[in-house]
Parts: sequence; structure tokens; C-alpha cells
Amino acid sequence: MSQPLENAERERLEGQYAEIATLAGGLAHEIRNPLSTIGMNLELLAEELSSDDSPRTSRMHGKIQTVQRECERLEDILNAFLQFARAGELDLVESDLNQLVSDFIGFYRPQMSDRGIEVSPHLATDLPAVLIDWSLMRQVLDNLGRNAWQAMPDGGLLEVQTCVRDGQVNLDLIDTGMGMDETTRSRMFQAFFSTRAGGSGLGLPTVRKIVEAHRGTIRCDSELGRGTRFTIVLPVAETRT
Repeated sequence: MSQPLENAERERLEGQYAEIATLAGGLAHEIRNPLSTIGMNLELLAEELSSDDSPRTSRMHGKIQTVQRECERLEDILNAFLQFARAGELDLVESDLNQLVSDFIGFYRPQMSDRGIEVSPHLATDLPAVLIDWSLMRQVLDNLGRNAWQAMPDGGLLEVQTCVRDGQVNLDLIDTGMGMDETTRSRMFQAFFSTRAGGSGLGLPTVRKIVEAHRGTIRCDSELGRGTRFTIVLPVAETRT
């Protein structure tokens, strides 16, 4: 594709992202206000019932707590949707991907260790710079790291690797978890698809959207009982115009 066509396509996509983000922000505002009012009144009702320990009141209190949990779940879904809708808005900075990965590992290693998960980094020393939005790419790592530890409830190993392949920067996250079957792999990047109870189904679609907004690609190799590898490929900074 010629450079003028690439620029026109990029501008078209950025326009679409901006429109979706604006609509998502308005929708979130319209939903969040009544949701907050519902949550506040449920909290007040719970406080009023807390002084009465009769069986009937206890049952009412239990039902209120159920509705409160559902309100919290709606809030989580709303936040996930906003992240998904705004994933194309980039603030690009020429960066060392290894530094971002090291920050991620430093934050998550204690939590992983508590779950019996060893984190093993293998970061290339000659990695060229990439243009990334730090906040959004950190969101990518957070999502993939969360998926990895959920896949290893009994502990395991998470390898994080960076290298250069075919003139592009590669980031691999490899876990020794439960793995995925073919059906799950084929649908994992579809919005609202989730195999986890209570999951929004927007984590991995958001990851892919962020990576593609960076003109990168993401792929997944997984096998049941053997683990999962996510590979992110990004162009080096000097190849972008």
C-alpha cells in the first residue's frame, strides 16, 4: 500500500475510533449516573436493615447485597467497555519496550510469587526503540498477565521474552497453565466472549485493538494441559513515518 493510501486509511480509522470513544463516553455518563444513585440507595437501605437481625430482615439484607454485587459487576463491565472503545487513542512516545516490561514484572512478581508462579524474564539487550503509548501497552501487559495467573491456579512458570525477528520487535508471554481448546482460541478476541464466570469478555479484544492501533499484531498458540504463548509484534520506531 502506498504512503498516501496508508495515511488516508489511518486517518479513517482514527476518525472511527474517535467517534466510538465519544459515543462510549456519553453512554457511560448516562448509565453511570442512575447506577450510582441505585448503589447509594442500596447502601442506605443496607444500613437501615443492619440493626434488625430478624429472619425476614436478614433475608431482605441478603437480597440487597445480591443487587449491590450486580451493580458492581455492571460498573466493571462499563469500565471495560470504555477501555475497549478508547483503545485506539494513542499518545505515542519513542520507548524502550524492555523498560515497560521490567516495570510490569517488578509490580506483578510479588503477586505471582504469592500464587506459586515464577516469573522468568529473557529480555534482549540490543532491542531497538518502538513508538508506544505507555499507559495502553501497560494495559495490554496487565490483561495478559492476569490471564496467565488465572490459567495457573496451582502455580507454574511465566516466561516474558523480548527479541528482534525479521526487523520487528517481538514480545512473548508464555505460561505453563491450563491452555485453551481450539474453540476458545478461535473466539478469544471476539467482544463479550468469555469462559470465566463474571468476565466482561472485553479484556483480550481490548488487547488486540491496542496492539493493532500500534500497527502491530498479536497471535496466540495454546494447547490444553500444556500452556499458552501470546506473541506481540511491533514495528521499530525508525520504520514509522
